[in-house]
Amino acid sequence: MTVNGAKALEVELLRLKEEERPRIVSDIATAREHGDLKENAEYHAAKEEQGFIEGRIQEIDSKLSRMQLIDVNQLNQDGRCVFGTTITLLNLSDDSEIIYQIVGEDESDIESGKISCHSPIAKALLGNEEGDEVTVKAPMGDILYEILEVQYV
Repeated sequence: MTVNGAKALEVELLRLKEEERPRIVSDIATAREHGDLKENAEYHAAKEEQGFIEGRIQEIDSKLSRMQLIDVNQLNQDGRCVFGTTITLLNLSDDSEIIYQIVGEDESDIESGKISCHSPIAKALLGNEEGDEVTVKAPMGDILYEILEVQYV
């Protein structure tokens, strides 16, 4: 996991523990005051939300305890595509440029240009360097890219 990915999980964990957990406890207490719990939809919804929040807290705690932290700035900056690097690619079929950062599964977000290290694009890029051409096996056919730049940021 990248440093930024770990920080994002820590921020989410803190928010869940310090804001969401106390809020849901208060919601449950308020719902209990309304009487019969068997038919109290507000109470059941609050308990269900509590279950989701506690599950997410456990999931994040587990991920943070098992993660291997990669600081991209500390990597050997030899121009190769490795975990954490940001890569500028040129699609050789339509001359469009795209920028991706190779991150862990928990951090991946294609809309913000963060792709999982297990994705077909990342697998094709890993180990290659600036100037190399790589073929990505995509569902709609092979895509040929040229690696224009590899950044360690």
